[in-house]
Amino acid sequence: MAIIKFPADINWGAATASYQIEGATREDGRGKSIWDTFCETPGKVKDGDNGEVACDSYHRVDEDVSIMKDLGIDVYRFSVAWPRVFPEGRGEVNEKGLAYYHRLVDALLENGIEPMVTLYHWDLPQALQDQGGWDNRATIDAFVDYAELMFKELSGKVNKWITFNEPWCVSFLSNYEGRHAPGNQDLQLAVNVAHHLHVAHGRTVQKFRELGIDGEIGYAPNVTWFEPYSDREDDVLACRRGNAEMVEWFFDPVFKGSYPGFLVDWFAEKGVQVPIINGDMEVIRQPIDFVGINYYTGGVARYKENSGLFDLEPVDMGYEKTDIGWNIYPEGFYKVLTYLTEEYGQVPIYITENGSCYNDEPVGGRVRDERRIAYLKQHLISLSRSIESGVNIKGYISWSLLDNFEWAEGYSMRFGIVYVNYQTLERIKKDSFYWYKQTIRNRWFDM
Repeated sequence: MAIIKFPADINWGAATASYQIEGATREDGRGKSIWDTFCETPGKVKDGDNGEVACDSYHRVDEDVSIMKDLGIDVYRFSVAWPRVFPEGRGEVNEKGLAYYHRLVDALLENGIEPMVTLYHWDLPQALQDQGGWDNRATIDAFVDYAELMFKELSGKVNKWITFNEPWCVSFLSNYEGRHAPGNQDLQLAVNVAHHLHVAHGRTVQKFRELGIDGEIGYAPNVTWFEPYSDREDDVLACRRGNAEMVEWFFDPVFKGSYPGFLVDWFAEKGVQVPIINGDMEVIRQPIDFVGINYYTGGVARYKENSGLFDLEPVDMGYEKTDIGWNIYPEGFYKVLTYLTEEYGQVPIYITENGSCYNDEPVGGRVRDERRIAYLKQHLISLSRSIESGVNIKGYISWSLLDNFEWAEGYSMRFGIVYVNYQTLERIKKDSFYWYKQTIRNRWFDM
């Protein structure tokens, strides 16, 4: 029997996001977000679902924190809903919105759980989208003002801050592929948005330093790993482009102060330019304290002309898949973590999201989600390998604490280690919850 052990100083946690769990979208002065609008648009979200109730966590702070305390986590990663704090994106502050986050943070601290706050997990105020959203550089100014308010409000309570969650999703998935809010399909727009997110990140880090806030700040890109089907140059280069769309495009500017030239050239061939203005790259390249890594899936791929944006075709290798249809590819987790360390050095890394979608229902009041436990084991083995290989891992944060609103999939896909009955809002701790609880307590598990 193999025993997989972890260092004593690893922080264990669980994560959620505001629009996915809070609900109360029309209460206590909260403004409208782009996700409220997207959900109202026919055909955009499965079954016409929306986040109006979600897990009702806005009203269930004590219950949810009690669940976390039972789980035994060190850190809880959550996001602030920008329109709950600034209903119009800027200007007048909504004190009731701020009070909610104070209540949540205070409850966490009272229960010995460290808050990790994500400032942007996709719920842009609709008022700012109406003025161009992230394509408009004025949104950068509004974001920095919003971040400054949150830094000042929660200073002394929160020591870990994340500027942006998954900037690839905010830019390419949402503005080129059009699968997330605001649902555009324009490559130049996607590249503009990605660049403006980078600038907003850099300026927010500058503001954090300028204010002298105690604590650490970073960001949380999502990554994947495409392994070439063969060692043919076409296959290798196609996979390099596919990986770089999430890795180099969102890491090089922050850590090297430039965009990867081979992708800049690739976009230029498609008539797309990065909208850099004087001083941008210096702003983006601010020293950060850690990077968050979100990893779910990967696989094998090969070159195929005109296949997707990068002439890249995934190859079905017969890997098992989760219920959302994503490959289970823990090898990619190890490979991308070691690659990041080789490329960018010993930057401290928190795994800010890793988890799986399985739609197991309760039977006799129990949710037997053995497949999720197997997924967690496989990926934690890859994490252990990464640590043994010298990757500077500071923590592992599972996605997600609760089943929740899964964006364009509505309520049809469940990622939680806690089951949520969306009719009654009852929470049921799944078998994976108890397995993870034991792993956190022991700092090891056996296969």
